[in-house]
Amino acid sequence: MQAALDASALMLSKDAPTLAANDLTARTGDAFKAMFTRPEAYDVAVTPQFSKPADGNFSLKLTASAKVNTMFSRMLGQSTIDLSATSEVLWGIKKLNLALVLDNTGSMASNGKMTNLKLAAHNLLTTLQAAAKSPGDIKIAIVPFATDVNAGTTNVNAPWIDWTDWEAANGTCSNTSYTSKSNCQSHGKVWTPKPHSAWNGCVNDRDQNNDVTNTPTMPGSPATLFRADQAANCPAAMMPLSEDWAALNAKIDTMTPAGNTNVTIGLAWGFQLISPIEPFNAPTPAPDLEKVIIILTDGLNTQNRWSSTASVIDARTQKVCDNVKAANIKLYTVRVIDGDATLLRGCATKPEMYYDVQQAVQLNSAFGSIAQNLANLRITK
Repeated sequence: MQAALDASALMLSKDAPTLAANDLTARTGDAFKAMFTRPEAYDVAVTPQFSKPADGNFSLKLTASAKVNTMFSRMLGQSTIDLSATSEVLWGIKKLNLALVLDNTGSMASNGKMTNLKLAAHNLLTTLQAAAKSPGDIKIAIVPFATDVNAGTTNVNAPWIDWTDWEAANGTCSNTSYTSKSNCQSHGKVWTPKPHSAWNGCVNDRDQNNDVTNTPTMPGSPATLFRADQAANCPAAMMPLSEDWAALNAKIDTMTPAGNTNVTIGLAWGFQLISPIEPFNAPTPAPDLEKVIIILTDGLNTQNRWSSTASVIDARTQKVCDNVKAANIKLYTVRVIDGDATLLRGCATKPEMYYDVQQAVQLNSAFGSIAQNLANLRITK
């Protein structure tokens, strides 16, 4: 009876949230009686109880009962034995490392896109916070992106920043007629870089092919390092994996739309932040840990470190998508009104993990759907 009840609960939980009460009762009776086939049991009954303990969490409790006629104990006056069993399935988000990779380019200022993105992101965080069973179950990283990603000025002394390009572009010449390092030095003058404290936090694409991988950073190996860049439109600073819900919500509020689109760098940073390698050292993959990236964009690729040709940048985006999926990281893609639908649909882990949002007000529904889809089934009692 217990085995049949456990199997029934697990099977029914897939559809329980969408079934009316009468339908759930009927389906439960059919499923249980098909699995519990002991002819000596009679007055068999089974009752389902479905509930939502918290937003983003579900519970299905099945209680079964039956009677069995006795043989030896009949002589002592006990003609029947009552049987009962209970099984409960809880499903929701158990352990999750999630990177929110969010377009902060200038076009996000139109049609209410940024306003609705912030609302949807806040609601997603609320759902996930309610789903966390214990501290550390759910950790989230946030990556606002434009042409660059902002690594944060607090990392100014980090060994994984390469200052070569930044120092060449930001400084003064002993002869102020020359404004670039190359011109200054070619005329025999002295170029003095600005102090690193003047950096606004932005970095651009790593050297290829590290620009599309989660290669660990290695001091002494410049190709693996992140290149400091004084971008004119530097987005809000990224946030590594965190369970500080107040700080995560505050980070969402700092986002401001400006600049051009480089989906590749946003996705590459999301990949980096949830990977168990230097410099961010996310948790190691485990059977009870889901790693997920949600990337949202509203436009075509327009600029990266090397090119302003969409097809050239798209090729880099496709490579990082392929690498993310090869690392067994689930990838959801969200297109808001504009953008390359073919590229984003192909980047998603499955076709149903691509969301084509036609109006900004639909973002909340899309993010809510994704939050529910992240649920993991587990039997608890």
